[in-house]
Amino acid sequence: MLNPNLTRSLLSFMLSFITFCSFSQSIPSSELYHELLKIQETRRVLYIAAHPDDENTRLIAYLANQEMVQVAYMALTRGDGGQNLIGPELGIGLGQIRTQELLKARETDGGRQFFSRAKDFGYSKNPTETLQNWDKNTILSDVVWVIRKFRPDIIITRFNTIPGGNHGHHTTSAILAEEALTLAGDPNSFPEQLKFVEPWSPKRIFWNTYNFRGDFEPEEGKQYYAFPTGDYNSLLGETYSQIASDSRTMHKSQGFGSTASIGGALDHIQFIKGEPMVENPFEGVKDRWETVAGGKEIEELIQKALDNFDFVEPSSNVAKLLEIKKKLNDLNTSESWVTEKKIALDKLIINVLGIDFEYDVNQETGYPGSEVETRFVFNNPSNIQVSDLEFEVMGHSYGAELAVESNQPVTIPIQLKIDENEPYSQPYWLKEYVDGPMYPIEDQEMIGKPFNDIQIGGRMEFQISGQKFSLPVQLFYKYNDQVDGEVKQPFTIIPEVDLKVSKNTLFLLGGTDPKVTVSVHFNGEMLDGELSFSGIGKDQYRILEVDDIPAQNTRVYQVEFLKNGDGKKIVTAQYQVANGENFDQVMNQISYKHIPNLTYFQPANIAVIQADWKVSGDRIGYIPGAGDDVPAVLEALGYQVVPIGENDYNLNYLSQFKTIIVGIRAYNVNKVLSDNQQVMMGYVKAGGHLIVQYNTSAPLLVDQLGPYPFNITRDRVAVETAPIDADFSHPLLAGPNLINQDDFKDWIQERGLYFAGNLAPEYSTPFTMNDPEEDPKTGSLIYANYGEGTYVYSGLSFFRELPAGVPGAIKLFINLIEQ
Repeated sequence: MLNPNLTRSLLSFMLSFITFCSFSQSIPSSELYHELLKIQETRRVLYIAAHPDDENTRLIAYLANQEMVQVAYMALTRGDGGQNLIGPELGIGLGQIRTQELLKARETDGGRQFFSRAKDFGYSKNPTETLQNWDKNTILSDVVWVIRKFRPDIIITRFNTIPGGNHGHHTTSAILAEEALTLAGDPNSFPEQLKFVEPWSPKRIFWNTYNFRGDFEPEEGKQYYAFPTGDYNSLLGETYSQIASDSRTMHKSQGFGSTASIGGALDHIQFIKGEPMVENPFEGVKDRWETVAGGKEIEELIQKALDNFDFVEPSSNVAKLLEIKKKLNDLNTSESWVTEKKIALDKLIINVLGIDFEYDVNQETGYPGSEVETRFVFNNPSNIQVSDLEFEVMGHSYGAELAVESNQPVTIPIQLKIDENEPYSQPYWLKEYVDGPMYPIEDQEMIGKPFNDIQIGGRMEFQISGQKFSLPVQLFYKYNDQVDGEVKQPFTIIPEVDLKVSKNTLFLLGGTDPKVTVSVHFNGEMLDGELSFSGIGKDQYRILEVDDIPAQNTRVYQVEFLKNGDGKKIVTAQYQVANGENFDQVMNQISYKHIPNLTYFQPANIAVIQADWKVSGDRIGYIPGAGDDVPAVLEALGYQVVPIGENDYNLNYLSQFKTIIVGIRAYNVNKVLSDNQQVMMGYVKAGGHLIVQYNTSAPLLVDQLGPYPFNITRDRVAVETAPIDADFSHPLLAGPNLINQDDFKDWIQERGLYFAGNLAPEYSTPFTMNDPEEDPKTGSLIYANYGEGTYVYSGLSFFRELPAGVPGAIKLFINLIEQ
């Protein structure tokens, strides 16, 4: 018998998953039948790769909805090091967006989701470099943990273990998966996990082979199996290609909108390691129902319910489903898969009856110690009575012994007091995170989870025909939007006092504004207190003005920082109230319609940089691309940054700007810019200075980005400390600020990406750089005179370096502007 901690651990995961799935009256009977087929099936598959969007959604959709297996995707990272096509969020903010996009993808294709503690630190060219950043033993233990927790029969990797020609994270994911296949069944490997799980040995591991540029051709001497992933599912009314394209389209931050292919398709897996097979990847996999006493009888009852399923009156199936539920509850086993079946069956019975329930509040946030007015609503539209309805929240019980039937909803108002010690709603992997390529998660049972467990919610209990149901219910903020109709967002715990700073980077240069506005926002009543800054002496700043704005529950401080020596300091604003409690958190909120609202907290840090740089403070134009935070840094430097809109593309208007900067990936996403490319070249020829930040090689909306030909390549330098050979006499480096080797220190994540190649002779290149053991590359920054003006294309990752306050990169960007 399994360790009972395993059941508890997996139950916690399953319940947190269920609360993000809606129980509604809109599920057609064919899908209810489909869910019963899934309950009957006991096979399990774990798919492993490195990032969100690496997974093969077509194969996952097929396995989950045709083979009916429980299929989970383990992404080693949350995609924090990637790029963002829909907004300015990068790093840990982007990682949260991509986490939720993965959850939406799994909700679409029927899979489940796991992660490791690895942070995506950007592009890596080989597994050696990857494992110089990640701690191999830690990430390997996470893969073993997920295998032991999920207990798959087979493992499928997206990538193979051959280095070269692939992302180092990709190759590493396959290497770790193969090692974990053996280690997961060894009780001597990671024995600390055995308090919660037991060793588990999958049968075999496969590689999901592919050819992205054409039809896959099997290699002679290798053993393959092909799944017909282009087939049509009549119960769902879609092909697996259609389901997969909808799933893949959820990766909107990566620009992965997808159109389904039409017709048949095959996905191949290649046998790599484990027990040999003859024809089928599931050979030798036991039917789990046959491994527990009484299980075979339950399987037969499920088949009987399927054979006699009533599609016209789904509620008439309840008696058969309740019989299965009783037999399931009578099983003398703590097997985790049985626990899952119980939860899935309860969900199915609720959906068969059309039961709808929700726990709502009319505000999105609360703080520890506050009170909010909530309501629990329960409706049973069927004529089968639900009895003994009870809702428990925060130790209080409501509505005991209520009976509900015949579409007569019950509403229970609840005045909810949030505990004084309730933690903020910080994503669990960020609670102790400061910096680095690994998330410091110490709680073993949290490792692998896609998101936090329910923080604020209750437990609903009721009976149907004498059988008890008990489910968690999360508290949601519910409102009606004039355009989108009903909207539900997670209820979030925030600090009683949060801070906002007007500048994340403050420059103490000649001519720049040394002042910062610090807004102290009170989520309850306004509290007297004192603003101070850690990381800097009290003689290095002065508070100029304090204003209260009662209508906004905000106290606003104007603070001036004083010069006290060149360099960069990180200072943190903090507000101390009368009882001695310090508040120093900035509340960050991310909102996109395709995912839930996200809230996370960071210290109210300001990077204070003092230097002797020459900055004109001129008026410059900025053409938006895919989204970045570069304009805010330029404004902090004293520049007057003016966004260029779709009606501004004429030479008379553009001539007011000495320099115009084009945002990242603008030629990939900004059609107005591409339609006016000749106007932009006319601007340069007439004496303007144009700086184009990186674009990806495809899709490009114009054939030629500059006044003379060049191509966008996939060349990059991924190591942020890679040496740079520079021509310091080049105009971009010689002035107005002299660039030297020290200016290439402390860069983050990478040097640059999507370098220019096949350059016309008119372009000059001040930099040569390369990753270890690679040929030198010269296309990171190119420069040309054209007419009376100048043109720059830069693959250097200024979009990361400037918001991160990297002094040398900022100094170099000033030079680009000041030509």
